[in-house]
Amino acid sequence: MADLRVKLTFPEELVRRPVLADLVRQFAVIPNIRRAAVEEHSGWLICELSGTTENLDEAQAWLIAQGIHVDPLGDVLES
Repeated sequence: MADLRVKLTFPEELVRRPVLADLVRQFAVIPNIRRAAVEEHSGWLICELSGTTENLDEAQAWLIAQGIHVDPLGDVLES
């Protein structure tokens, strides 16, 4: 198992979509939400994603393809 710490920024059209639920089902990745802010027109969350390296790579590529901005955080969890 590997961990990937990221900040995900959602555009308005994706705020109401169950992106994390889709991510879990499609890529067998486990999210641990550390901090989040969701508003009507935008949203972001800081989370750790756990899974195999291959699944994390595929999940990250999928998030980007969906229009979600993915910022890797390294060891920083709360910023």
